[in-house]
Amino acid sequence: MKKVYIAGPYSADNITDCLENMRNGMRMGAKVLLAGFAPWVPWHDFHHHLMLHNNESLSINDYYNFSIEWLKVSDCILVIPGWENSKGTLAEIEIANQLNIPIYYSLDEIPF
Repeated sequence: MKKVYIAGPYSADNITDCLENMRNGMRMGAKVLLAGFAPWVPWHDFHHHLMLHNNESLSINDYYNFSIEWLKVSDCILVIPGWENSKGTLAEIEIANQLNIPIYYSLDEIPF
């Protein structure tokens, strides 16, 4: 099963746009799974944060670093709309290019 790292905007200037980014990313994760691939969905990070106790914390760099570890072992990266203004997505694309990981901008482009 091909491992697909999904990249796209996460944060935003307001909570509504942030939630919309999360919904779009998670929905693409479902589509990737239904297409027969194994998705890595960074928007699921909120689950980790909800499970932290009072004396535990994860920084934004912790989340970024463990997502990048998944990117490094992915077969390809799928970039979803809105990526052009996302610093994180631009960094993920750069890393994928450095590692010669194929980059796709549509689920239909990914070969089985």
